[in-house]
Amino acid sequence: MAGKYELYTDKAGKYRFRLKAPNGQVIASSEAYESKASAQNGIASVKANADSETVDLT
Repeated sequence: MAGKYELYTDKAGKYRFRLKAPNGQVIASSEAYESKASAQNGIASVKANADSETVDLT
């Protein structure tokens, strides 16, 4: 089973998303967005950039 994105509204009525691993653990959460479309664009951006290079800054 693959991970999944959950799109939801927070207590302030803003849109957010979280990425959950197959075991149900939240592995990423977004900032608050004013519109649902903006949150959906955020999900699309994460998907598009997920295969990006890792830079170790330690």
